[in-house]
Amino acid sequence: MTLTTRIAWDDTVLPFQLDRSDIRGRVARLDTTLEQILDQHDYPPEVEALVAEMALLTAMIGQTIKLRWKLSLQMRGDGPIRLIATDFFAPGEDGVPARLRAFASYDAERLVPGADPFAQTGKGYFAILIDQGAGTAPYQGITPLSGGSLRSCAETYFAQSEQLPTRFMVGFGQSHEPGKPVNWRAGGVMLQHMPKAQRVSGEGGSGEDGLLAAEDLVDGDEGENWRRANVLLDTADELELVGPHVSPTDLLVRLFHEETPRVFDALPVQFGCTCSADRVRQSLSIYSAKDIGHMTTDEGIVTAACQFCGAHYEFDPRTLGFEAVSPPGGEDGQTD
Repeated sequence: MTLTTRIAWDDTVLPFQLDRSDIRGRVARLDTTLEQILDQHDYPPEVEALVAEMALLTAMIGQTIKLRWKLSLQMRGDGPIRLIATDFFAPGEDGVPARLRAFASYDAERLVPGADPFAQTGKGYFAILIDQGAGTAPYQGITPLSGGSLRSCAETYFAQSEQLPTRFMVGFGQSHEPGKPVNWRAGGVMLQHMPKAQRVSGEGGSGEDGLLAAEDLVDGDEGENWRRANVLLDTADELELVGPHVSPTDLLVRLFHEETPRVFDALPVQFGCTCSADRVRQSLSIYSAKDIGHMTTDEGIVTAACQFCGAHYEFDPRTLGFEAVSPPGGEDGQTD
């Protein structure tokens, strides 16, 4: 593969359909975007792995939302890794890249180096939130942390909440190409059976703790098609998923050539944050002057940092809260 071809597929989500199987899907590649997300923080390897996996899931799921919508994924647990949060901002218009950001919260003292990352999330939940914009109520779906991975949680969410058989295969890690700096790469494939009739049975599923699984939602010819596509997907190895030497289109042909794959326009993705001094000021508008006083440093300023991108803001405390006595001046700043 030429360098030009490799760059063309960097940081993209390619939607496709398997016409023979009535299955749709996405192939995602994140490299520079993931590198920028992780460069904002100095996470331990166990946390980096979960952030990489969640960012990849977010990109694949987010490709389907409408222009100007926002998709958020969250994992909250009671283990050493307490929170993984991602946001996917759909483009404002066709032809513009989507934006992706992510951050994690963890207890370094409780973290066990080398142990399975997902096992260190403990008990909690996995959530998908969709914000359609001003004047609408955000949608939220929640499923327990289960299945041994974040991708399993996402599969359970789609089976349980959307009744859509869904499968994810992901790969990620640091690329060590000769003569080039080490950098993060991630790639994955998402399969999803096209929606048909809803499951109406009140019985539990075959998943962990009786949750529905993809296999519970298809039978007959649909079930055979679903199983065949999954067997084919299982033949993909990690190097094919992350690239860069196998393009997404070549991967689809290699895996699913007998399923009649059809691709659509790829969506570019880039790292992006929506934080600003105005947004931080708005978030502080609910506090009283007394509360703002507790937040004020010995230097007489209120500071705030964005958890996603690390941007630093400083404010005159007199301009904050619902009891502000001075209008915003020119002191709001962002420093590296």
